[in-house]
Amino acid sequence: MTTHPATLGRFFEGFVVGDVYQHPLGRTITEADNTWLTLLSMNTNQNHFNAHLAGQNPLTQGRVIVDSGLTIAVVLGISVLDMSQNAIANLEMTDVRLTHPLYAGDTLYAESVCTALRPSASRPYAGIVSMTTRGLNQDGDEIISFRRSVMLATRASGIGQGYFPEARTGPLAGAPAAQEADR
Repeated sequence: MTTHPATLGRFFEGFVVGDVYQHPLGRTITEADNTWLTLLSMNTNQNHFNAHLAGQNPLTQGRVIVDSGLTIAVVLGISVLDMSQNAIANLEMTDVRLTHPLYAGDTLYAESVCTALRPSASRPYAGIVSMTTRGLNQDGDEIISFRRSVMLATRASGIGQGYFPEARTGPLAGAPAAQEADR
């Protein structure tokens, strides 16, 4: 029996410049998501919550538009599993471009390309990964794009590994042992 330790994402060594990562999770944005983020962030632009007023805006196609803060947060979040699950720190985010409106009911997907890699000059247990990420809706329209750099742990560092607790009752019993107990 093999135990596969709890480890998510890639470490610094797992990236190759030019590789594209299509992130596996999509997220359908609801009206409630948009309302909550608008309330939490205190964004008072009525295009995010007043359908009557938004109907007068020619750029929103007469619909309430999703708060761009929610758009960037969800696309960034979707990319974490592949790009920054083992990040020690986010270092920068630049060149944010909002290129197409997002509406409640749309589903966001994301993909990233690794644009640069370098070992950290001051932290031997880490490296810097730079990437460009974009969010697409269900129709393939690019909604948002941005560049970011993160400091990622190396596998040898042990950071983000070995955190799963050892059960006080011992190893988890396999199927054969459970069958024996049923007899």
